[in-house]
Amino acid sequence: MARLDAQLAQLRARRAELETALAQGERPELELKARLEEFLRKRLEIETRLSQARQASGELETRLRALDQERAGHEKTIQELREALEQERIARQELAVRRETLEEQVRETCLELAQLVAELPPEANEELWQQSLAELVAKIERLGPINLIAIEEYEEQSQRKSYLDRQHEDLSQALTTLEDAIRKIDRETRTRFRETFDKVNTEFQKLFPRLFGGGHAYLELVGDDVLDSGVTVMARPPGKRNSTIHLLSGGEKALTAVALLFAIFELNPAPFCFLDEVDAPLDDANVERYADVLKQLSQKTQLVYITHNKISMEIAEVLIGVTMSEPGVSRLVAVDVEEALEMVAQ
Repeated sequence: MARLDAQLAQLRARRAELETALAQGERPELELKARLEEFLRKRLEIETRLSQARQASGELETRLRALDQERAGHEKTIQELREALEQERIARQELAVRRETLEEQVRETCLELAQLVAELPPEANEELWQQSLAELVAKIERLGPINLIAIEEYEEQSQRKSYLDRQHEDLSQALTTLEDAIRKIDRETRTRFRETFDKVNTEFQKLFPRLFGGGHAYLELVGDDVLDSGVTVMARPPGKRNSTIHLLSGGEKALTAVALLFAIFELNPAPFCFLDEVDAPLDDANVERYADVLKQLSQKTQLVYITHNKISMEIAEVLIGVTMSEPGVSRLVAVDVEEALEMVAQ
């Protein structure tokens, strides 16, 4: 209890000290608050004055820029006036020099300036006269130096021109005649080519099935113009669906070529026809059909063909062979098949 009493006494003393300190601390806070309000009021006044000063400064700057622009405009106007004044001065000097030159020219012609001015017509215009003078000078310059023999040269060139005109007329007529002839030749060529092509195509379509035992083939023009178009050969042997002739075998290509050759030969037959190893790539069936076509052609054309095929040899009327009875010595041997058959029959 004694200890607690002592502590209670200390706490009371501490409480008294704190109350005293608290009483003393309230007065400075009020003073500081009053000073703060004073400072805030002054700050507001200063900010107001600063805003007014800034506004006034902006107005002054705007006015200053306007004055600078106005000054620049005045300076530009002054510069233009100076340049115009300088041009006027130069023009005045040019006029003075020109006047002196004209006065000197008038004095050289022994005329009086006052008399010339008095004799000028009322409608006189210097610009029009200057323009007319310039045109006359340009015409004189285009004429060039005076040629004393120009008349003789003109007559000579005129005669040459007449001669060249006649030559040109003759050439034009010859060219027209030649163009007409070319057009006529083109028309006839197109007509004859078309007729020949149709005939060859017809014969080709007939011969191809005979040589192949079926199938079909035809010729087709490639292009719009007959004279410049190409010719495509379309051939399809029996049992094939090929889209191009390049897909055929070697024997089929050879037989197709034979059909086309014989079709052309039928159009314009000759007394002789030479065939060299045409049946070499053909098999026996194709050779037999090939031999039948040769028999038909032999009725109106003498055929001479070279072959090593027995079937082709059998249809020949005369066989001509080369034999070598001795080494290095060749000899031709000709055999008439009909005579040989008669001899065999006897």
